[in-house]
Amino acid sequence: MIIESTPSQNWFFKYKLYHIPFWCAYQYLWWVIAIGNPVKAAGSILFTAMSVKFLFYVVFQVLAICFNLYYLIPKFLEKSRFKEYVTYLLLTILTASLLIVPGYYLAAFFAGKTLTEMYGPDGGCLYFLSTTSFPSTLASMTLAMSIKLTKNWIQTERRQRELEKEKLETELKFLKNQFNPHFLFNTINSIFFLIHKNPDMASDALAKFSELLRYQLYECNDIQIPLTKEIDYMKNFIELEKLRQNDNVQIDLQMNAADTGHIGIAPFVLMIFVENAFKHVSKNSGKTNWIRINLELHNTQLNFSVFNSTSPQLTNDLIHYGGIGLKNVKRRLDLIYPGQYELEIQNTDSDFEVKLSLKLSELAIPKFEEIAA
Repeated sequence: MIIESTPSQNWFFKYKLYHIPFWCAYQYLWWVIAIGNPVKAAGSILFTAMSVKFLFYVVFQVLAICFNLYYLIPKFLEKSRFKEYVTYLLLTILTASLLIVPGYYLAAFFAGKTLTEMYGPDGGCLYFLSTTSFPSTLASMTLAMSIKLTKNWIQTERRQRELEKEKLETELKFLKNQFNPHFLFNTINSIFFLIHKNPDMASDALAKFSELLRYQLYECNDIQIPLTKEIDYMKNFIELEKLRQNDNVQIDLQMNAADTGHIGIAPFVLMIFVENAFKHVSKNSGKTNWIRINLELHNTQLNFSVFNSTSPQLTNDLIHYGGIGLKNVKRRLDLIYPGQYELEIQNTDSDFEVKLSLKLSELAIPKFEEIAA
């Protein structure tokens, strides 16, 4: 079963074809304002040579708008490359305006009239460019950017609210499952017996337990934390779980992430899978039970996998992730990393496998003024 972060969309929305009727209606509105009569404006567009000019406006302005929205803004504006963005934006507006001008000439040609007869004594390339096509294209681009930026702001605000709500609910569920009386009692009990058997190991386990609690209570309240902290928490959790598991549970942890201090990640994104692997690992007495965890980081691309042995009776619990829920895991990823992850989950009667590919980003460093404040 593969879960994608991008929902399925029909072809109309996938290829942004809704832009075409919108901008046709936008151009028609301007023609109505210019002519003063909606019926005459529609007749001029549909039944005269002026339809050629109208088509040039729609086609080249839509192309310019799409180029700006889906290439220039993501590549330059969203990366704070303002000078390059303004330069390319002006070039795009000018190019689209120039490409619209031939529509005036073709409209006059198909109407069988000269430019003077069609548009008056001032008709000419520079006149059309300076008084009609350039201002119109600039207005269209401004409107499109206003709609796009407003839409992005609304989506960001809504996602931020949902993320805060989801984060609180997830943390409460995670804490409830993680630090229930059984976990606390078993861990403390294991450390208590180690005090008499191996005081040094008991001291080390107690330090790990303390770090685990401190991380849960104080260090994971931010939306993004250093990846190294999440890894350290994972290692401490695994070491404590080893004290609680039977001897026939083999735990294999592979880490290939040397420098992770500058990479950020949302807290508990990885730990949900690890915690549930330990919770639902098979309890077979006649053969070895196992958990394999692998983490690799290549630049900002994180590949994380968790495998564990299971049994048929645990399959249903595995799918539902013991109350936290697969749907909840996917929901968090959708909110925090939209379009930046791929989650693959496979289960059989004997094993359960989770693979997560996640595009991370560098951790934002607070400015000196923010630190001083």
